[in-house]
Amino acid sequence: MSHRPAAPAAAGDEGRAVATTARQWWTVAVAVLAQTLVLLDNTVLNVAMETLADPVHGLGASAADLAWANASYSLVFAAGSFAGGALADRYGPRRTLVAGLVLLAGASAPAAFSDGATELIVTRGFMGAGGALITPATLAIVTRGTAPADRTRAIAVWASAGGAAVALGPVVGGALLTRFWWGSVFLVNLPVVAVCLVGAGLLVPELRYAERRVLDPLGLALSVLGLGLVVYGVIRGGRPSGWTSPAALLPLALGLLLLAAFVVSQSRRAVPGFDVRLFTEARFAGGSVTLLLLFLGLAGQLFYCAFYLQGVHGLSTLAAGAVMAAAAGGIVLGNQVSPALSRLLTVRWCAVAGILLSSATFGGYLLFDADTPVAWIAGTLLAQGLGIGLVVAPMTAEMMAALPPRYTGAGAAINAAARPVGSTLGVAVLGSVLATSYRGAVRPALTGLPPGPREKALDSAEATRAVARSLNRPELLAAADRAYLHAMYVTAAWTALLSLAGAVLVIGYFRPRPSTTEAGSGYGAAPSSNRAHRG
Repeated sequence: MSHRPAAPAAAGDEGRAVATTARQWWTVAVAVLAQTLVLLDNTVLNVAMETLADPVHGLGASAADLAWANASYSLVFAAGSFAGGALADRYGPRRTLVAGLVLLAGASAPAAFSDGATELIVTRGFMGAGGALITPATLAIVTRGTAPADRTRAIAVWASAGGAAVALGPVVGGALLTRFWWGSVFLVNLPVVAVCLVGAGLLVPELRYAERRVLDPLGLALSVLGLGLVVYGVIRGGRPSGWTSPAALLPLALGLLLLAAFVVSQSRRAVPGFDVRLFTEARFAGGSVTLLLLFLGLAGQLFYCAFYLQGVHGLSTLAAGAVMAAAAGGIVLGNQVSPALSRLLTVRWCAVAGILLSSATFGGYLLFDADTPVAWIAGTLLAQGLGIGLVVAPMTAEMMAALPPRYTGAGAAINAAARPVGSTLGVAVLGSVLATSYRGAVRPALTGLPPGPREKALDSAEATRAVARSLNRPELLAAADRAYLHAMYVTAAWTALLSLAGAVLVIGYFRPRPSTTEAGSGYGAAPSSNRAHRG
């Protein structure tokens, strides 16, 4: 099935879209700052998990509550990105960006003052809705607001925002938690949003096409409910009732049916929000799934690494954030190295090299224990980030180059959604594997405890430690560390296997084109016009 011919841009649109060289880089700077804020909100909570689980200094959140606090943001972000792309095409990315910033700021204050886990989960969902408007808008601004000769570099800078967020999130979160209460990690959004709003008003041009896309409330509802039920089923599968319980299987089955209905409904629309026809372009399809798997592994790893550093290793929130920032340094470095490496190896093999490197470091967690030097952990995270950085920028540029200009918003929405969908599934799936493995490993050490404390101790390592202190059972503290290490080994092995699947996809979908060499056709090569979409 092929696309209808792309509608021509409004007269003078291309000329207005690309401003002077200096102005366009200020435009990129605003987009990158806004994108960094969105991704920072998805990582800043990682170092706060231990605090939120504390019944005295936090909310006393359970393992499931923590998974949902993480997932609600990414879930709404992912599903709402399709509507965000449609809004960016219909009303222009600048207006969509402003709306998203206002929504994110409006939800940040209630999140900071949440009285319980449920309120935090709901407000995090509204923050994710703001992010869903911001990310497609920023990618559309970067893609359509820069000259063709600068577009590849601009996309690489935009992709580097992910690395900056991975760095800033744990460090900022750790620094704030050292001096203030946990809600401060959300209030920090407000001044950044203010700067972005001023920049959007003064520096970002209007970028709109003559033909406006139609919004799709039914598709949005199907995608949100479908993803929500799948994630709920996965999280329930990690609870004591297990994966075969109706509480896990029924939501999973219903969620998959709703997602199938979503795909069918989108395929029948003339101008869909989630354009399944874009997946007839092999590189766009392979890149989308590869990015999803990449961020699935990264989000899952950050989830269990935070508990490892603070719980087993005993680091403070600030120290743990500083160690985790090494991954961000690697991502930024990889993004900067990837253009030259893509020219040398081709995009295909640059991405494969990055995936293999990150997969190896996921497997490196099997060597970690309670006495592993912090420098070794930081070095592993640096290498892990480097591998991811080698993939994200070239993959994003290749995916966007595969689409005609009219579908920039739709492509940006799918590209943006791949990241939070992967992050949501990473926390849900790998978090459930972690919880299931931990319960199995710690159960023998809980023999002889009263039924109430025993059931509470099975919830998580933090809960086991709380029970150990309340009952004055110091031997349970060591048992909790041993059980958590075992659970982390199992989860890290699955993370590495899922990451390796991305390398298989890249090898299969990024074959050299018959008419041209890969090195000269996309990322890192001399700029060229967008290739026509193949139906």
